[in-house]
Amino acid sequence: MNKIHKEVYGQGETVVLIHGWAMHTGVWRKFARQLATQYRVVCLDLPGHGSSKSVQPYCLESISDGLIDAIDESSFSLLGWSLGASTVINLAKQYPQRVNSVILMAGNPRFVSDNNWSGMRVELLQEFADNLQKNCQLTLVRFLALQVNSLPDAKGILKELKQAILSCDAPSKNVLQDALDILKTADLRDDFASLKCPVNIVLGDKDALIPVQVGYDMQRIKPAVELNIISGAGHVPFISHQSEVIDVIRRFL
Repeated sequence: MNKIHKEVYGQGETVVLIHGWAMHTGVWRKFARQLATQYRVVCLDLPGHGSSKSVQPYCLESISDGLIDAIDESSFSLLGWSLGASTVINLAKQYPQRVNSVILMAGNPRFVSDNNWSGMRVELLQEFADNLQKNCQLTLVRFLALQVNSLPDAKGILKELKQAILSCDAPSKNVLQDALDILKTADLRDDFASLKCPVNIVLGDKDALIPVQVGYDMQRIKPAVELNIISGAGHVPFISHQSEVIDVIRRFL
């Protein structure tokens, strides 16, 4: 069994939080503690991130198998942010009997743009991949800056993100590269469309990485999803618009 680091807050119905690329559970703490006033919140470090050991091969199936072993509850809801959203779709597909509902935050089943599909430019992801080999730390800082781009309090939010991230060592270059490869190549649209549990999508209309249009693309292939667009939010709405996101979660669950 692979060692997966987790942090648990509160009591009640369980919500499992899965973070994004290059991050760890520290990015959730303020949000998780607030959410935990009503729910039991379980935050997991992705394999190879934070204090979790990596998995081989580094693919969504292995990641999901590692994470499921760390969740003690027989049933739970999943909230995945960015790369975590891709992971959550795969988890819900592999373990449908345990997943009550799914929330996808600033993520989608096909991260890069494609024919008739909005998404991140594949060239930008490739640029990240190339820069990782040159200067890993600078690449991570640039990635963080992109996540708060155009927000009124971008400087303060970026500072909060950096403090949270720097509390743990960065993932290895190999893990970062493998995780980027997942974002570049994974196409989970069929898996997403076939999910039997309720699905909620949370997007920010100022997100520099995930365009709002992708929410409508997801509704096109799965009309029953609930789409919430947070006005003025970027790629980290759980930090910049915490109360609005928590209200969405409470209404949904």
